[in-house]
Amino acid sequence: MSDRRLLIVEDDAVLARTLARSFERRGYRVEMLDGPSGLADLAERLRPTHAIIDLRLGGASGLGCIKTLHELDEETRIVVLTGFASIATAVEAIKLGATNYLTKPANTDDIEAAFDKVKGDEEANITTRPTSIKTLEWEHIHQVLVETDFNISEAARRLGLHRRTLVRKLEKRHI
Repeated sequence: MSDRRLLIVEDDAVLARTLARSFERRGYRVEMLDGPSGLADLAERLRPTHAIIDLRLGGASGLGCIKTLHELDEETRIVVLTGFASIATAVEAIKLGATNYLTKPANTDDIEAAFDKVKGDEEANITTRPTSIKTLEWEHIHQVLVETDFNISEAARRLGLHRRTLVRKLEKRHI
């Protein structure tokens, strides 16, 4: 049995299979799930040393998966992958025990480097560029989504938006 055991929790089957094959070639033993259902049992059996968790798993949040894995073993290196990045969800993921947080698309090299980067970098570049209005709006929306456990209807109510308007905003690619 490989000493590097990877658990992938990703609802995009094509991406999950691609990541699994790539990490298997690098010597990882890989197991996959398409959502949080069955996570505790599989994690108990596999005892993953590494995990890749998608932030949005259909209607569920990947944040609960981070908490479950971190409670099982604090040493598990967890990388969160998301196409819906925001400061709010990044902070919550790290608080719950994620090692790192990456936006999609991320390749195997990026993910493996994120596994190894467990300490902060005090030499990190600090930018002075002001945050745009669109970015502030995006981050506020995601903060409310985190507070409502990704309940779209409740988040729309709290934001004073129609539900369909919020869904349209979420479907737009954030640059």
